[in-house]
Amino acid sequence: MSHEENHRSNRVGWLRAAVLGANDGIVSTSSLIIGVAAANTTQDSILLAGIAGLVAGAMSMAAGEYVSVSSQLDTIEADLAIEKQALEQDYEDEIDELALIYEQRGLEPILARQVAEQLMEHDALGAHARDEIGLSDTHGANPIQAAMFSATTFTIGASLPLLVAWVVPLALLIMLVAVFSLLFLAFLGAIAARAGGASMRTGAIRVTFWGALAMVLTAVVGQVFGVVA
Repeated sequence: MSHEENHRSNRVGWLRAAVLGANDGIVSTSSLIIGVAAANTTQDSILLAGIAGLVAGAMSMAAGEYVSVSSQLDTIEADLAIEKQALEQDYEDEIDELALIYEQRGLEPILARQVAEQLMEHDALGAHARDEIGLSDTHGANPIQAAMFSATTFTIGASLPLLVAWVVPLALLIMLVAVFSLLFLAFLGAIAARAGGASMRTGAIRVTFWGALAMVLTAVVGQVFGVVA
């Protein structure tokens, strides 16, 4: 009977982007709302600041993810070009180089040479990209898709505290936005940890702590500047 293991490492890429986007959306927008509310302003002004923060944050996340992924792809393409040139100029040396890598991983020299030769016959550039450079996927992510995904998850996260600020009375706004945002963060952290196979409790505590810290700091800033004004 075959045994199939359920590995979770293939989820790391999209899980990181989703959690990062939603977490940033919740933390930045709720902190902004609490900071503005602590300055003793009107509910309309608070909502306007929250909406502005949502739009600016989503665009910032999209731009940042696009630049990051594009830069990563540029680096991958440059490395592959170097490796392709090396294969064209001295194929035998590249076999030796790959065989040495397999020897260092525990194969006998003769077997390492045979493995290197067979893998390079099948896909020389792919073998070196994977085992010499360390690229598990020579294609990489799509910058446009990464930007859209990051902006979408940020928007979803930011909409949650903004919705709370819209429906609650001004007198309870700071407390309820903080409470609901921390609950959202705890839920997000637990779900992300669950999907990644980690402790749900640890994941929830981790994101909740940093979210609470951000809210406290912005509330203090808003209170100080509100008093000064």
